[in-house]
Amino acid sequence: MQVTSGAVSSRVGLICAEPMRLIGLVSAFEDHSFIRLHIGDVDTLLADRSLQYLILDVGKDSTWMEVQSTVRQSRPDIRQIVFGPDGDEELVLQSITLGARAYLDSNCGPQTVRQSVETVIEGGIWAPRRVLAKLIDRLLSQRAARVPHPDPTFSPRERQVLDLIMTACSNREIAAELGIEERTVKAYVTSLMRKTGAGNRVSLSVRATQSVMREQRAFLST
Repeated sequence: MQVTSGAVSSRVGLICAEPMRLIGLVSAFEDHSFIRLHIGDVDTLLADRSLQYLILDVGKDSTWMEVQSTVRQSRPDIRQIVFGPDGDEELVLQSITLGARAYLDSNCGPQTVRQSVETVIEGGIWAPRRVLAKLIDRLLSQRAARVPHPDPTFSPRERQVLDLIMTACSNREIAAELGIEERTVKAYVTSLMRKTGAGNRVSLSVRATQSVMREQRAFLST
């Protein structure tokens, strides 16, 4: 199913087993200017090599993490937007670890659904900030014993962008905060990932936090 046929578009797959939920999700994108929605099962959607994003509405399916794992193993390039149970931070952390770029409560409204998908398309992550903070803390503790790489040098503007990324701001929010265009923010993010060797924004935040911690330790030791 196509929601729009615009020249510039993002292809978003949708997996949802509950008919009423499916109708609601489709209606959230009916008038969207650039998102094209495609409905199908896991095998069909993963076979579409041009698919860039995947909405996974797990509903009451207790095997939803297995589906996430399948997607991650078969198509690690697909960015997942997951709708799941609310209130369990460990589930959210596990979902993000399995490749989710967005995790939402199944009861959220259509505007939130649209905003979350747009954020993922822009390169951001949509999840409770306390959960992202916990994930960063966990990754830092796992890497604490590793030998750190030399810290890269950032320009003043790159440092501003990096500080905002560390607070889980999207490209759009960063652009508004700094008074620059969103495409300029994307260029800075690309530069930051290249300099740090990070593969995504969470990894970039982790490496930036490690760099700050090393700077603080060096300052205290002088």
